[in-house]
Amino acid sequence: MKIGIPKEIVPEESRVAAVPETVAKMIKAGWEVVVESGAGARSYIEDQDYEKVGAKIAASPEMLFDQAEIVLKVQRPLFNDKKSLHELDLMKANSILLAPLFPTRHPELLAKLNAKKITSFSLDMVPRIARAQSMDILSSMSNIAGYKSVIMAANYLGKLFPMMTTAAGTILPAKIIVIGAGVAGLQAIATARRLGGVVLAFDTRPIAEEQVQSLGAEFVCLQTSHAEAQDAGGYAKEQSADFYQQEQAVIQQHLKEADVVISTALIPGKPAPLLITAEMVKTMKQGAVIVDLAVEQGGNCALTKPGEIIIKHGVTLIGVLNVPGTLPIHASQLYSRNLFAFLNHINPQRHVNEWDFTDEIIKSCLITHQGETVHPSVQQVKLPAG
Repeated sequence: MKIGIPKEIVPEESRVAAVPETVAKMIKAGWEVVVESGAGARSYIEDQDYEKVGAKIAASPEMLFDQAEIVLKVQRPLFNDKKSLHELDLMKANSILLAPLFPTRHPELLAKLNAKKITSFSLDMVPRIARAQSMDILSSMSNIAGYKSVIMAANYLGKLFPMMTTAAGTILPAKIIVIGAGVAGLQAIATARRLGGVVLAFDTRPIAEEQVQSLGAEFVCLQTSHAEAQDAGGYAKEQSADFYQQEQAVIQQHLKEADVVISTALIPGKPAPLLITAEMVKTMKQGAVIVDLAVEQGGNCALTKPGEIIIKHGVTLIGVLNVPGTLPIHASQLYSRNLFAFLNHINPQRHVNEWDFTDEIIKSCLITHQGETVHPSVQQVKLPAG
């Protein structure tokens, strides 16, 4: 079977779904690989780098999709303005798609996928279990986002992170609050500590306390039970409006002293919880910085703007989209390794009718198959009119 690696059409997307390292492994495993010309350019990978490991280069997206029986993507398929066609219109019928589809947020894809009987796997739904760790794109990209969030904050903060003792006197360290101690939050804590900051971390899950403290940060948590705070996959669960108001009150107690806030709180399949109101921002120090890593799902801060860096009430609000894409070399490497691990697991050299529907990884990620939406939670999503 032929694997196709298209060039991503989102203007700000610099990642590519496969790098020469993983392409070589795919070819060694028996697949043919076709890469669209220029697919790796924004990750500093040239066409000849792919050709050296045995891939073929397709001159256009039409040529790529016409050959590919398995398509690997970084972004969900989108309408290509230059071609006046949707990427799914270019895909072959009965082909296979591996991409982060976020189907509950983008149900308009389902009709197109089913019309062409495309078997689609949504990689954002890889279960958080031990044997799926090597396939977990969310963890890989969250690690990068957590690191880069602190670097961005340090760039916009008008003071140093570490304590310094100089001939002119002592400079006190920056105070950093990290909201949400998942993968991104933990990496943000580690990075802020490496830069010499004093870190306070906040999470609704009591289980996060040990991880936070092991990185040298102080931990704050609301009194919730383990069962209330997280789902079976280890992700934070959506809470009541009263709960979030209590959470805002606890966060506000610490905001006045914060130089930097890194906000990472997300709820799978739901809008991000609002944890920092406009009024709370007003109470912060002049020159403070908020990096809202949840901005793509609505944001944890009421004032952040998707894709913008703005100043409100003397506070710099960073709403950069696709933070992993700002570090395309390593982001592409890690993402492509995740996809290769997933490919090996699902073994797509078999006929598409032979998927193991009892396998936890497959049934968690398989969205459409043979013209039907097969994932139970996605079946409940209301499709857009028309």
